[in-house]
Parts: sequence; C-alpha cells; structure tokens
Amino acid sequence: MSDASGRQSRHRRRDHQEPHHWFDDDAGPVVRPYAMTRGRTSSATRHRLDLIAVVVPEPAADDPGRDQTLSPEHVEIVERCSDLPRSIAELASGLDLPVGVVRVLVGDLVDDELVHVTRPVPPAELPDVSILREVINGLRAL
Repeated sequence: MSDASGRQSRHRRRDHQEPHHWFDDDAGPVVRPYAMTRGRTSSATRHRLDLIAVVVPEPAADDPGRDQTLSPEHVEIVERCSDLPRSIAELASGLDLPVGVVRVLVGDLVDDELVHVTRPVPPAELPDVSILREVINGLRAL
C-alpha cells in the first residue's frame, strides 16, 4: 500500500514541477479559426466563392491597415491581392488557413467593398471548341 501511495505522490510532485505546454512551433495559429470568423460559417450576404474565384482589390483598398475595424487576416488578404489577384485557394494556402475561413473573410471584404470577386465561367457557357475550329478554318479558306 505504501508503494502505491509513494508512486502517486511522485506523480503529483512531477506534475507540479514540470509546467505543461500544449503549444509549440508546429501547433499553428494561436487564434482559432472560429474566432477569426466570429463563429460564422458564411458571410452576411452569402457570396458564392469557388476555390478558383479570383479576389481583386478595389481602388478604395489602397491602405487597408488604416481601417481599424479590419482584423489582421482581412488586411493580409487585401495586401496579398494588391500585387496580383489571387484565388481563394491561393489565399488559403498562403495564409495557412482553412478554405472556409478564407471564404468568410473574403465575403466580409466584399461586403465592405474592399475587394471584388470574379467567378470562373461555367463550362456550359464557354464556346464550343468545334465551332471555333470551323470559324478558324473558314477564315483560313478566305
């Protein structure tokens, strides 16, 4: 019996002596994704943002850091798009955030008119390749 109580007291002493750290360099962001979006899973106006939708900053977004209502993630998205328009997937990868979080943040920026999103053309709306070939062949025949 004294053996078991001795082991328990050693474990208690070791627990109090060694601080428990649950984080390290590989743990990821300290702020949880749901905190970045304030618990939301979509933006207020529910924009349809595909993975390949391209985010382009508006001219009014020349200095997003001035707007005190924007989170650091919002500012980072606008800054990343200012050099070159980027897709939702590129932003998620570059920011190391889940795609769902980036969709919500970009939706917020669209609502604030700091960016606009160009959506890819659906395949049904693309011109038929065979028609384009016939037009080219017809032009060559002239």
